[in-house]
Amino acid sequence: MEKQILYHGSNVIVEQPLVSIGRKDLDFGPGFYLTPLFEQASKWAVRIKTIRRAEQAIVNTFEFTLPQDCKVKRFDAYDKEWLDFIVDSRKGKQPWSGYDIIEGGVADDRVIDAVEAYINGYADVEHTLRQLVYHKPNYQICILSQEIVDKYLQFKSYERI
Repeated sequence: MEKQILYHGSNVIVEQPLVSIGRKDLDFGPGFYLTPLFEQASKWAVRIKTIRRAEQAIVNTFEFTLPQDCKVKRFDAYDKEWLDFIVDSRKGKQPWSGYDIIEGGVADDRVIDAVEAYINGYADVEHTLRQLVYHKPNYQICILSQEIVDKYLQFKSYERI
């Protein structure tokens, strides 16, 4: 089993993540979101600190061992499949149902205008994909299964940003 270091940006130390806290209308559904990119987690932690008017920004570090028997969905690019998944998730259709882990690009500030124009019918899929092709995806991993979090995700440390 492959081990990797993952980060979670927050305004609190998260030693025991809970997948049930996540909102259902997020990119990849309700789960615990991580990234292999420290800088991305740092920016998210600062954003959360600002939004919540919190006292601190924290990057939590985890070691994750990907189990071989889990159901994983990976998006390697901002493409039509990714776009449809994000749109369906934001519309409450639960495309993430049946998966343990979903990985891929973030519908963040850099791409959200194009995604929302598509959702609202102001742009067709071809135009939207042409807009997205200019952006290198940030990377997120959403663990939807509490069992996988409990067995395979180990808290290692945290850093105040």
